[in-house]
Amino acid sequence: MAPRYARDPARERRAEKRARELLRSTAGDEALQMYERLGFLSIEHEGGEYGYLIYPQRPIVGYDARRDELLSEYCVRFRDGSDPEAGERLPDADDVLAKWLALRMDEDHTLRTANVHPLGRQLDPAMVRRDLSALRQWQR
Repeated sequence: MAPRYARDPARERRAEKRARELLRSTAGDEALQMYERLGFLSIEHEGGEYGYLIYPQRPIVGYDARRDELLSEYCVRFRDGSDPEAGERLPDADDVLAKWLALRMDEDHTLRTANVHPLGRQLDPAMVRRDLSALRQWQR
């Protein structure tokens, strides 16, 4: 029988702290500030046509950046196999960073391999609209 995961809040806090440091060193200070302030990251396509809201442990949400219209949920999962005793779930900041990297490095592959659902399957559209509004205010 496989060992069961025993939750250790102190270990999880240390892991999240390290994950935030990695997020800052990889994606930059602004990305870390966005994550800490808003609870998610955003990527907008260089042409300004569309973007993504990247949530920890939740689907990525695609949106039309010109009209702030929400499009789809993209379910992708990155598992942590480094410490079987700690479970397979990445720290939240690592999960966000993994999705951010996947979209930046190979957006087409990431979206092709994701489970695509209409908005509302896992995330409340009203919450996502509030998050997009908060992002716009934060960007000003």
